[in-house]
Amino acid sequence: MVNILIISHSEKIAEGTKELAEEMKQAEVDIQVAGGTGDGQMGTDADLIEKKLKSMDCQDGIVVLADLGSAVMSFNMVKEWLSEDKQKKIKLANAPIVEGAVLAAVEASLGKNLEEVLAAIEKKSILNKNNL
Repeated sequence: MVNILIISHSEKIAEGTKELAEEMKQAEVDIQVAGGTGDGQMGTDADLIEKKLKSMDCQDGIVVLADLGSAVMSFNMVKEWLSEDKQKKIKLANAPIVEGAVLAAVEASLGKNLEEVLAAIEKKSILNKNNL
């Protein structure tokens, strides 16, 4: 099963997004969060992102959603620290964090593979200019 990591500058946003996505899934999907810094402040924590990615099953892949540019930068830095095999199975979605997490949870819980989950998230996003 494809799993999901939500990266946000805010622990509350990350947890709330996870809560909403959990409500929408149809089967078990591991949804993890890396929100805020290690000392409870706003920001991103590369060590926490690394810990979450290393703890998650990535056999079928992990979809990552991030809220802002520096969260993306932190994720990309951490991804470089991982083995090449694991890097290939972890993909950053080009989608809004909340909507993307909900769509990812639904699609992953229906048994879609990593490429299918990403395609659905990026195609169905209400912010996708082709949908306007």
